[in-house]
Amino acid sequence: MSEVIAVLGFGEAGGLIARDLVAAGATVHGYDPAVPAPPGVIGASDEAAACAPASVVLSVNSAADAEQALRSALPACRPGTIWADLNTATPKLKQHLVTVATEGVRVTDVALMSPVPGHGLRTPMAASGPAAAEFAAVLGALGASVEVLDGPVGTAATRKLLRSVFYKGMAAAVLEALAAAEAAGLEEWLRGNIRDELIRSDAATLDRLVDGSRKHAVRRREEMAAAAELLTDLGLEPRIATAARDVLDDLIRSAGNLSGAPAHRWG
Repeated sequence: MSEVIAVLGFGEAGGLIARDLVAAGATVHGYDPAVPAPPGVIGASDEAAACAPASVVLSVNSAADAEQALRSALPACRPGTIWADLNTATPKLKQHLVTVATEGVRVTDVALMSPVPGHGLRTPMAASGPAAAEFAAVLGALGASVEVLDGPVGTAATRKLLRSVFYKGMAAAVLEALAAAEAAGLEEWLRGNIRDELIRSDAATLDRLVDGSRKHAVRRREEMAAAAELLTDLGLEPRIATAARDVLDDLIRSAGNLSGAPAHRWG
């Protein structure tokens, strides 16, 4: 007998994962109020109807809809059902879902650790919570790659969001820099410069970024203040540049140089 899995949400991630589950031989039921069920998925009239026959439920809608999806499905969930929340949400929300779930429904925190397009079901996942190992075994048998993390529900979400601070923050810095470069007529030059820096990155880059920021915080704070002024002069709001300036200012203060003044000045 094939594994019966419910998928709630047929957006970019849910739709691709549902298709791959069908291709892997699972029986997939699903529901989305706005998107038709992908080929091979048995469409349901609501969350409860989709989840009633399933041993594993993948909630792939949104953080804003995660609790309501669970509440709507709970009356139909069988004892022992694994409720896998794949939404990008705070650890606090994931833990709240545990308190919402009725006895016998086992909430599992699942984080998608890379973009789903191009990977589908094989998108690297991290899972935490008491049923994480069982979830990994079920989806692993269908071709998924799931890392089981020690720790309660919320552990996987924490890792996902910490990575997001870095990766999405870097993307925001690139977007702001390129917007300014376009305004200055230097977009192609800066694109090449950024591309070259990324290519040159290696295992020591992280240490250079962290150590260099601390060692040269005063000079770099002044540099980012000048960069923020440049963006303002170009007609742009310097959100990332001013944030970088403020982070450097915090480094100066934490090191005990409350004035933030360089040790030596001309004149």
